[in-house]
Amino acid sequence: MEIRWRDVDAYQHVNNSVYLTYLEEVRDEWFERTVGSVEGAGDFVLVRVAIDFRRELTLADDAVVATCRIRAYGNASITTREEIRAAEGWLAAEAESVMVAHDPSTRRSRELSANEKAALDRELRTDNPST
Repeated sequence: MEIRWRDVDAYQHVNNSVYLTYLEEVRDEWFERTVGSVEGAGDFVLVRVAIDFRRELTLADDAVVATCRIRAYGNASITTREEIRAAEGWLAAEAESVMVAHDPSTRRSRELSANEKAALDRELRTDNPST
C-alpha cells in the first residue's frame, strides 16, 4: 500500500490512526480470501485491535506491506496476527485483532458455521504446516 501525503501528521510520520486503515485493508482481503467465499459465510464484526508500534513510517518510506494470518478461532471468534512492514522489509507495527461472527437480525454474536470452521482449519494448516 502506498503511503499518501495525507497519511502523515504534524510530526512528519504516518499517524497512528492510519495504521488501523492499513490493518483493516489487509484483514478485509484476508477475510474475503479465507472465509468470505465459503458457502453460507455470514457477517463478522471487529471487536478488538491491539497495536504495538515498533518503528515510525514516513512519506519517504513510500509504501508498506501488510500481512494478516490466523492465530486461532473459537466458537464465535477469529483472532488474527497482523504486521505492517516498510517496503524495505523492516517491521513498523504488529497487531492482534479479534472478529466475531455476527447475526444481523439479532445484532448479537453467533457460532461459526461448520463451513467457516473448515475454511479456518485449512488456513491454520497452511500457516502452520507442522500441525
